[in-house]
Amino acid sequence: MEIRKVYRSSKLDVSSKDNYRVNDEVLLHNPVVVKLIMADGQGVNEISTSEALKMAQEANLDLVEIDSSANPPVCKILDLRKLKYTMQKNAAEARKKQKSVDTKEVKLSPGIKSNDYEVKLRSIDGFLRSGCKVKIYVRFRGREMMYPDQGYNLLTKIKNHVSEISRVDYEPKLEGRQMIMILSPK
Repeated sequence: MEIRKVYRSSKLDVSSKDNYRVNDEVLLHNPVVVKLIMADGQGVNEISTSEALKMAQEANLDLVEIDSSANPPVCKILDLRKLKYTMQKNAAEARKKQKSVDTKEVKLSPGIKSNDYEVKLRSIDGFLRSGCKVKIYVRFRGREMMYPDQGYNLLTKIKNHVSEISRVDYEPKLEGRQMIMILSPK
């Protein structure tokens, strides 16, 4: 029996199909007339597709179909590599500006003492002020399950203490042996 190792590249070669028809593809799909916009943004002229392609080749640029649904289709003479580059930069900039929201969890018991309650309340307050969502669990053990109203009262008390800096995304609800409430910053 022979054992072979298969080596694969860590970088996947994913070639995404662009949504633009370029140069000869425009000629194939629109053999008659297109509306042409020049590279500097001037002029919306109806011109034959072959003549538009010839103008693009003379300027060492590409003929790119911008709007295929228009009648006749709208094409623009531009540098396709530059267009793709700016689109990638804009997409990267948009990804940077997206804010991811972290969810912090705080676990309590229904018989929590006042000092422990204050410590947990300060941590919840800090999480909310830093922009994180907070998922609060009240875990019931043994006979504590007979008194779910204690857990509800505890969560309501927390909700009232942080009401000016938070809003309730998920009202207190009993799920199995624990009661859950989710708060998010205003």
